[in-house]
Order: sequence, then structure tokens, then C-alpha cells
Amino acid sequence: MTTSFVLLSDTHLPKRAKDLPAALWADVDAADLVVHAGDWVDLDTLDSVQARSRRFAGVRGNNDGPEFDDRLPVVAHFAVEYLRFALVHETGGATGRERRMAAEYPDVDVLVFGHSHIPWDTVAPSGLRLLNPGSPTDRRRQPDFTWMRGTVTGADLAVELVRLPPPPR
Repeated sequence: MTTSFVLLSDTHLPKRAKDLPAALWADVDAADLVVHAGDWVDLDTLDSVQARSRRFAGVRGNNDGPEFDDRLPVVAHFAVEYLRFALVHETGGATGRERRMAAEYPDVDVLVFGHSHIPWDTVAPSGLRLLNPGSPTDRRRQPDFTWMRGTVTGADLAVELVRLPPPPR
């Protein structure tokens, strides 16, 4: 069996954009699993993403107010096929991230995180895969808006970074 997924984070609606990009909504609608690594800012976005997801995993981030406390955890754990995932918003600085996260999440195959708005795809010496999809609405110093999509087949993980250039000025 193969499970398709979408990873997104740091949507910051409606402060950074009025809505998610149409291409991302199409990916959400097509995916078996939608994973959001926090900083929603707006409960309407959470409701919309959950309503359009076949299966959903999400956490709250540092910009999510107390209204998120009863809706989303700070850390989530879930399995996709034979892979064990952890989901968290913040992981601290980039230097030493793989080592720190492998120690913090020793029984996990994949760690999805957000916060930096910078896409990240690395593997720790322990084998832990670390993924940050960036942001589809607030690219900060990045050239493009980003999210990730991919598949899990058994214990095999395939991930693609989706880049959406900003509109011309």
C-alpha cells in the first residue's frame, strides 16, 4: 500500500495571506494524510484544513493563541505504514539539530517541524529523517513559498519540495 501526504507549516493566516495557494489546496484534497507543523494563527484555517483532509495530524506553534490549546498538542506522534513520525513546531537552532533531535526522539523514523520558514531535509547519523516544509504564505528570506508532498510505501519515504514563486510585482 502507498500513502500520499502533504506537509505544511507556518501558514500565518490571515496575517501573511488571505488563503492558502490553490495548488496547495489541490494537494490537500488529493492527499491521504495532511500534516501541519504549527503557526496556524487562525482557527478558521485549522477548521478548513481538517475538513478537507482524509487524515490529519497537527500541532500548535509559538504564534498560536490559547484557543488552540484544546484543539492541538505541542508534540504529536503517529505512524504511516511502517514509519514512526513525530511532529513539533520548534527544534531550536540549525547547528546541531540532527544530533539534538535524534536524542530527543530516539524511537522515531521521521521528525516533521516548522518555525524557521526554511525548507529542511536531512538525515541524522542515527537514521532520523528531519523535514521542514517551509511556509506556503510567508517565505521570509526564501526565494519561493514552499510545502512538501510525498509518499510512504511500507518503510520507504519519498519527499518532494514544492516551490511556488511569488507573484510578479
